[in-house]
Amino acid sequence: MTLATAPASTTKHKAPTIRRGVLGRVLGYAGLLITVAVILVPIYFIVITSLKERPDIYTQPVTWWPNPAIGENYSTVLTEVPFLEYLRNSIFITTCLVIAKVTLGVLSAYALSFLRFPGRTIVFLVIISALMVPNQITVISNYALVAQLGWRNTFQGIIVPLAGVAFGTFLMRNHFMSLPWEIIEAARMDGAGPMKLLFRVVLPMSWPTLVAFTLITIVNEWNEYLWPFLMSTDARTAPLPVGLTLLQNNEGLTNWGPVMAGTILTMLPILIVFVVLQKHMIKGLTSGAVKG
Repeated sequence: MTLATAPASTTKHKAPTIRRGVLGRVLGYAGLLITVAVILVPIYFIVITSLKERPDIYTQPVTWWPNPAIGENYSTVLTEVPFLEYLRNSIFITTCLVIAKVTLGVLSAYALSFLRFPGRTIVFLVIISALMVPNQITVISNYALVAQLGWRNTFQGIIVPLAGVAFGTFLMRNHFMSLPWEIIEAARMDGAGPMKLLFRVVLPMSWPTLVAFTLITIVNEWNEYLWPFLMSTDARTAPLPVGLTLLQNNEGLTNWGPVMAGTILTMLPILIVFVVLQKHMIKGLTSGAVKG
């Protein structure tokens, strides 16, 4: 009698667990679909709007596919504004800022992790506090200083105020502190000086986090808008986000086709970089999260 009822009792206990597992899976997929829809639907409308004729953009009800699909909006972007100059400026500004921020972030994080000097904890606390201050608060004071130096409409006027690296220092320091201390001590016992320790030991073990930091910096600086907009009034120094504003002013608030085409062209370079490096970014951000 007991042997006959045991499987039924076990099945009865397993049934609620199975139902909870199925319900959790369904809710997880539903949340994933909602998230994907929230992200992709606006991007989809940007793409199809860039391929629509001007009257087709305002058709009611909304059309989900351009009829007909045209490429004139993209040619308008290349002729109405100096798009290639904006692209060149964005590449130059982003490259300079990435080099500056990665270099400063790695060196400052290394100093805070492995070097001993008075006030090291206070310096780190100041860097942490800088993360709590929104960039918009410093815009007025920075603008007054840069204008006084005569740096408006110059690359240094855009690059120097944006070269602060509090986030990178925080990220790289936390990673450096998670490295095996035995390896660091062994390198020091073998006579490795500070620079040799950094380039021969620390950085080779930190490539995933360094790539993640670099990619985050590339995306942030490529999309930077407010400060370059305040500093640039012509195509000689304006990056692509500012160029899109000038394109919108040229086309007016009703002709969204060229503006959406310009948005797509602005997104493509950084999207390609992100797709290529995303695995390294995820690996770098989760580095040290699981130990065992």
